Amino acid sequence: MARYFFDLINGAGTNRDLEGQDMTSPEEISREVSRILADIAQEEFPGRDGGMISVEVRDEQGRPVLAGHLSFRTHWYP
Repeated sequence: MARYFFDLINGAGTNRDLEGQDMTSPEEISREVSRILADIAQEEFPGRDGGMISVEVRDEQGRPVLAGHLSFRTHWYP
């Protein structure tokens, strides 16, 4: 099992994960990225016209492993 760090990037800048999480497979890492993006979107996007968030995953040596991006935009029709 290895430790991975999930850094959040949004309009406010980068929030580096200093604790990390133990993960056992690439699928588990990908699921966690998807979960984080969905949770943040639910919290940050309602009431806004749009936004973008990213999660960048690093391994224990600080090497990038995976990045996930979510872009959101709403448009009200007249």
